[in-house]
Amino acid sequence: MTPTTAAVTPSTATATATATADNAAASGLDAAALRGTLERLAASHGIRQWDLGASCSTDISVQVDRGEAKQMKGAQRSAITVRVWNDEGLVGVTSTSDLSDAGLETALVGARAASAFGNPDDTPAFSPLATAPLPELEQPLRPARPILRLLDTLQDAERQLLERHPAIGTVPYNGLAQRLSERLYLNSAGACRQQRLSTASLYLYARAEETGRKPRSAGAVRMAYGVDDLDVAGCIDEAAERTISHLDYGPIDTGRYTCVFTPEAFLDLIGAFSSLFNARAVLDGVSLSGRNAIGQPLAVPFLSIHDNGLHPGNIGAAAFDGEGTPTRPLALVEGGVLRHFLHSEATARAFGVEPTGHAGMGAKVSVSPDWFEVGPTPGSDGGQQGLDHRAPGQSDGPGLVVIDSLSALHAGVKASQGSFSLPFDGWLVRGGEARSIEAATVAGDIRQLLNAIVGFEGEAKITPDGLCPHVWVEDLSITGDA
Repeated sequence: MTPTTAAVTPSTATATATATADNAAASGLDAAALRGTLERLAASHGIRQWDLGASCSTDISVQVDRGEAKQMKGAQRSAITVRVWNDEGLVGVTSTSDLSDAGLETALVGARAASAFGNPDDTPAFSPLATAPLPELEQPLRPARPILRLLDTLQDAERQLLERHPAIGTVPYNGLAQRLSERLYLNSAGACRQQRLSTASLYLYARAEETGRKPRSAGAVRMAYGVDDLDVAGCIDEAAERTISHLDYGPIDTGRYTCVFTPEAFLDLIGAFSSLFNARAVLDGVSLSGRNAIGQPLAVPFLSIHDNGLHPGNIGAAAFDGEGTPTRPLALVEGGVLRHFLHSEATARAFGVEPTGHAGMGAKVSVSPDWFEVGPTPGSDGGQQGLDHRAPGQSDGPGLVVIDSLSALHAGVKASQGSFSLPFDGWLVRGGEARSIEAATVAGDIRQLLNAIVGFEGEAKITPDGLCPHVWVEDLSITGDA
């Protein structure tokens, strides 16, 4: 399969979308046939150990600008990685987009040649769980919709958002997309994994401006298995509410405040410091955690952080990782204590444990989290009870700072040192009244933050990155413009 991308005009959109959907259906991969081809080709070249990971997708997306189509795009993408182990146990890797017999043969031969340059100090092997039973996921395949229907839906959503407030003049960032994807993992030891998935996403990011005032922006995201399942109305409501709430802004005094992180903001912060739980980062010496950190206190005794890619709220959940290891829930922090690391086959072997289903694929395999669950540890007191940042009695004095969204995570986080200094959007709440903060930065150390959590507010919310309630943290440094 060769990657193709086409940007189309409205006059050709229907035909292009139909052809793309038909091609996606026609190009469904036959894992058993592909495995047979690889076995035959490998045997003909004397290759005894190999594996293959493939990811293919058909994507359709639209963007609009003031009611007009800004971009309409269809694309077919494929990424195939082939690894070969030579007689010395060294690994070579090649990438291709050609699943024909000739393309696969070229990839196998190229990977075998590359294996002569493999790193003998870091050699991956097959996951011992690559043939273990996979979890059953409820992931209905939804039909693709014509691109003009996506355009109509997004145009209507933009129109409704613009009508919510006179100050909302544009929705500069928006998009509606649908994807049909397929993943494979095969190896010479009998592993044969395959998963098909349909997903859809909508994002709306509005910009509002009043005379003599700075522009203010906010947005919302929704995901589902198909376009028809998307909560379009909810996305419009949330984007409008958040944008309007930032219009009446004011400065904040520099100082130390109790902060309330929204679920999205707290999950972003945990994700930025996920090397705390990453065995690859531990072995490479770029994690705050050491090899003997398991069983050591990391946070307040009522905090729980799990990685659970199988949660029903995780649209796009993967049943297996890049090495074929089944996905499973994993307790990272329980009762404030670090319980597990995220592992690939190689890191699990180094630690003497089983792989956890968080590996990528390559000569040096990466490790990454799937989907976080954050909340109180079952059976604990859960910290302070009855927290509500809107209640007048809980926001007296200097007030509470509600951190709605964090910016510049790529630049403001030093994961290997634990420090962060991040601009944010949010509100200062005094006496139950909230006012948007004009500009401010929150700074601190992630270990101190995890030990300064006061408690949780409200029900946990499902977001694209995980499940989390509002999180209260005391004594954080806020730098304002006042």
